[in-house]
Amino acid sequence: MKEKKPGGTRPEMGTPEYEEWRKEVLKRRRKRQLKERRKRLAIITVAMIVAVGASVGGGVLKGRSERASKEKMVSSDKQKEQTVSGEKASEAGTKNTETASKDTLAEAELLASQYNYDKAIDLLKKAPSYDSDKKMQTAAKKYEDIKATCTAWPLEKVTHVFYHILIKDPSKAFDGDYKEADYNQVMTTIDEFNKITQIMYDKGYVMVSIKDMAKADDNGNITEGEILLPPGKTPFVLSQDDVCYYHYMDGDGYATKLIVDDKGKIRNEYVEDDGSVSVGDYDMVPLIDRFVEKHPDFSYRGAKGILALTGYNGILGYRTDESYETRPADLDKNKVQWLDAHPDFSLEKERAAAKKVADAMKAEGWEFASHTWGHQNVGQVTLEKLQADTERFKKNVDPLIGGTDVIIFAFGTDITNDQEYSGDKFEYLKGQGYNYYCNVDSSQYYVQIRDRYFRQGRRNLDGYRMYYNPKLLSDLFDVKDVFDPARPTPVPPM
Repeated sequence: MKEKKPGGTRPEMGTPEYEEWRKEVLKRRRKRQLKERRKRLAIITVAMIVAVGASVGGGVLKGRSERASKEKMVSSDKQKEQTVSGEKASEAGTKNTETASKDTLAEAELLASQYNYDKAIDLLKKAPSYDSDKKMQTAAKKYEDIKATCTAWPLEKVTHVFYHILIKDPSKAFDGDYKEADYNQVMTTIDEFNKITQIMYDKGYVMVSIKDMAKADDNGNITEGEILLPPGKTPFVLSQDDVCYYHYMDGDGYATKLIVDDKGKIRNEYVEDDGSVSVGDYDMVPLIDRFVEKHPDFSYRGAKGILALTGYNGILGYRTDESYETRPADLDKNKVQWLDAHPDFSLEKERAAAKKVADAMKAEGWEFASHTWGHQNVGQVTLEKLQADTERFKKNVDPLIGGTDVIIFAFGTDITNDQEYSGDKFEYLKGQGYNYYCNVDSSQYYVQIRDRYFRQGRRNLDGYRMYYNPKLLSDLFDVKDVFDPARPTPVPPM
């Protein structure tokens, strides 16, 4: 039999189907009645609430209505706040991404401008946004194209130039006293230095490290390095001797020390005539730092120069030698006078200050070398004296500069005149960890890369060389364009 839905055609009375149908109809009727009864009860309740509410001046229903309204407004405000907050978060996230992208692009541009193309490309390609950032992709492609133009420079054709401490005030250095002749021969004025630097930069010269030219492993074994430069660029090594600011230079127009200023930059102090101290860029280190800030492509992968240090008057303008504290009977009179003028002297503080400056300089790409503790002529001193001098350097200077495996010989001499290094002095210095050796040579290039050492000649850019041998410097600059008119002439011969 076909199933009948309740409310449809009524089955025949007396049949089982009829009884089921009847029960279902009654059940549905009771549900409707119950629903109607609840509705009537709700209407009566609302009427009573309105009446009571009216009698108390606002009513419960009104209060509930206001609360409901307020809750609705609060909910709406919260939704708006959440929407705005979400929009701000999204906007901030976008800005953060854009900032990170700009920072990455700027860092990559600096690396590439200093010829470190591989590192620049790697930095970009590892950035999270590289795959969607067209600027990063374009920059990476540009650096790859420039890198393809680079060639390995012949290491035997890398020149090395050097200076002594620069003269800030020529009127004091060239004042006619007994020191004038020496200053005129071996020093360079700031004006000359700045002009030489600019001319060399304009000609495409780029500072490199000798450690780019040759690599020394932990056992002192030397292998050739590699310098990759694009067309139009020429590598050179830069160094400066006696960066100690000796006592005898006081009052002669030179800076007195190197410092780290409140912005973390390397600067000089200079004592004015009235005794006040000025801070500025008065010597090679800060002048090169400022120049590279403007012209980062003057530096190959962040390289700056090498500072050759003695130790007997301390380093970098700080009185860091133990003799200032032990005060032996034969203490130099300049040290005695300085100590008398500084009764609050503390060797510990001087060393801490010097180390702070040295660390900051190394972070900026500067390197350090031994110039022997006592400015020794290594070609003339005995092996025993060389040993004693080296021990004093390692005790008083090495801890402040983090050690060095570079030695730049004082007086422009060398440990031997032979074509190849050998002998007791070389073996001693090699055993003390020195791998890089530099003398003074007037030729354009002098480079030896051997299994056990790197050797390079240097060219002095000073009054003597500019006055007597200007043609020897013509590959670097024209002397007539840089020679300081404040320099007395003729420059005294050596």
